[in-house]
Amino acid sequence: MKLPIHIAEKLLILMQGKTLPASSVKHAIIEEMIAERIIERKGRIQKKLSALNTNTLSIYLHNKFSVNNLERYIQTLQKRNLSRAEAIKISSDSKLMNIRTFKGFLINCYNQIQVSVNEKQFVLNPVEGTFQFIYDFENFIIPKDITIVGIENPENFRQIEKQKYLFKNITPLFISRYPQSQKKDLLKWLQSIPNTYLHFGDFDFAGIAIYLNEYKKHLGDKATLFIPENIDYLFENYGNKNLYDNQKIKFDTKNISEIAILKLIKTIHKHKKGLEQEIFVGF
Repeated sequence: MKLPIHIAEKLLILMQGKTLPASSVKHAIIEEMIAERIIERKGRIQKKLSALNTNTLSIYLHNKFSVNNLERYIQTLQKRNLSRAEAIKISSDSKLMNIRTFKGFLINCYNQIQVSVNEKQFVLNPVEGTFQFIYDFENFIIPKDITIVGIENPENFRQIEKQKYLFKNITPLFISRYPQSQKKDLLKWLQSIPNTYLHFGDFDFAGIAIYLNEYKKHLGDKATLFIPENIDYLFENYGNKNLYDNQKIKFDTKNISEIAILKLIKTIHKHKKGLEQEIFVGF
């Protein structure tokens, strides 16, 4: 899907920390961003749109539409009487437009795992500093006792060796949430296999929203959220108050059935902090 210029112009306003009347921006892209908790729509009589976090919005535009510079994207599309060369550049510049080069997704592991693609068996054993990309995921088969661990942040995905201590009781195969352009392929594969899914992300409201909206609602009982046993200690000693203050996400806890998530929400409110998963790399 291409990012229309009129929507890009509205998003630029939100990127600048301003608000917009919700009635002035009606589009499927906006609805998706609201569902993804990238932007917020609130107000009783006159609803307003605002960006929950401008950095998250910037990351979303990059991953979803390959737009690295929203202002430049708008300026380029606003040009009049484009030459043929300019038109070709706009339509092919991956920094401006969304180009889906590959289907599939990234995987990583620190245990050797026997797998198969198209009935051809091989052993997953990535060298440290490398990942493997599964293209033909429809025919990618793994043992049923492997636990799929979804990692939210790239730094944690890159340094899984340093996080072995977190997953002593399972044999994990790690998948990356990024690039998000591959999200549909990843979900399709997760829905097609019997393996359980364990989500490992940030311990804040945004992280909970990602788990609930991107994974739990699609995978049901197969999905659970990873929460360390010493979460109170971690919040107290490594929590970030800004993550709590800057995230104005509210949950209707009546729609949440997982006891562990309800406890996590209480813990976040108790400490008034958020906890980034990158801290686990440093232990």
